[in-house]
Amino acid sequence: MITQTKQISPGMVISFEEKLYRVESCVKVTVGRGNPFTKAKLWDLATDSLIEKNFKVNQKVEQVSLVEKDLEFLYFENKKYVFLDIDTFEQVSAPSSIVDDKALYLKEGVGVKATFYGDTVFSVELPQFLELMVVTMKDEDEEVLVSDVNKAAILESGAKIEVPQFVRVGDIVKVDTSTGEYTQRV
Repeated sequence: MITQTKQISPGMVISFEEKLYRVESCVKVTVGRGNPFTKAKLWDLATDSLIEKNFKVNQKVEQVSLVEKDLEFLYFENKKYVFLDIDTFEQVSAPSSIVDDKALYLKEGVGVKATFYGDTVFSVELPQFLELMVVTMKDEDEEVLVSDVNKAAILESGAKIEVPQFVRVGDIVKVDTSTGEYTQRV
């Protein structure tokens, strides 16, 4: 839907210059006898960065709607992550650049929320907590020092985290995916 920049408001997603932006804030500015304009802070959805942009009052931009869907991770192939759309049972691909560092916590069957613009996956969001198995850790025969509170563990998804000394290979641990930290043994 085409709209004028004087009608944009925080929370809207707009498209201009072939990019998608979420409007974080906007102010209508009138300077003396000069032409009024709209000053906006925009979150670039592709690069996760904030920019400032001045628009002429009657400049046209396209307001877009993003759709959120529940997906389930299936596998990685040809530099793309393949998911199953829970509603339609169709396979959906997302490039590595979209999944990014979230891939450290993906294993078959993990559910994610994906944001779509048309048929294109625009972003992927993991659940805040995931339960993953410890598959390897630093040599358990090593001498444990009193000062060693945590030890390095590698999870079944490939993520490396710090866990308490009592955690062993084969244990299931709960991980906060937003911080990459151990929360508890399950």
